[in-house]
Amino acid sequence: MTDRPLTLMAVHAHPDDEATGTGGVLARYAAEGVRTVLVTCTDGGCGDGPGGVKPGEPGHDPAAVVRMRRQELEASCEVLKISDLETLDYADSGMTGWASNDAPGSFWRTPVEEGAARLAELMRHYRPDVVVTYDENGFYGHPDHIQAHRITMAAVEMSGLTPKVYWTTVPRSQMARFGEVMREFGADMPEPDPAEAAALAEIGLPDDEITTWVDTAAFSGQKYDALAAHASQGENIFFLRMGRERFGDMMGTETFVRVRDTTGAPTPEDDLFAGLR
Repeated sequence: MTDRPLTLMAVHAHPDDEATGTGGVLARYAAEGVRTVLVTCTDGGCGDGPGGVKPGEPGHDPAAVVRMRRQELEASCEVLKISDLETLDYADSGMTGWASNDAPGSFWRTPVEEGAARLAELMRHYRPDVVVTYDENGFYGHPDHIQAHRITMAAVEMSGLTPKVYWTTVPRSQMARFGEVMREFGADMPEPDPAEAAALAEIGLPDDEITTWVDTAAFSGQKYDALAAHASQGENIFFLRMGRERFGDMMGTETFVRVRDTTGAPTPEDDLFAGLR
């Protein structure tokens, strides 16, 4: 046995991603005395600027956006009681097909080995018992999410450590409900065309393929507040439109797929640290 606290490391692409997919587990495990480490890979410079100005529009200053989003990230970490924030500060690559995907210094253009080596150094420093990131499609195909997945999986191998590794996901049984709520709170949202509907239907996993269902209902208020801390991106954070009460009803469980394990803990499980305590 060791006096070292159990440690969770979440590897995310942008400021605000930590709250969307893992805000509940970060808050829950922090409350349980687990050391929570957040690694944010990009600077968020392709996000909205003040007043909702979009990248490429007059008045969008990426450097100012980076500074603003760093402040928001720190505020979110405070809400979630995250122990340690590490930023790799690669340039935000933007959405699929944007010219920024291939800009010098963008995360998407960074060799996987380079990013993985930096992350492996952090892993050897913090020695996480559990690592969480995205699946190989970055959950929904965002270039920076895919790259975060790639460097995380490579870094685990480089580090020589044996953490449990999880990918974030959502149960497909809930996707239809999410679609209904999105239309309810975004009345001007058109019905998706068949191609978009088919793509949405592929997000997440069938319920019986999800290994880990973590009850985070008691921390949904913190998760909501952490998302709200990213106020500059509020137009893009759909969940804030629900309000705190409806958000709590919808977002009380976070789900994952366990892809690496040495504990032998049976699945389905309700704790990322099953088999470790």
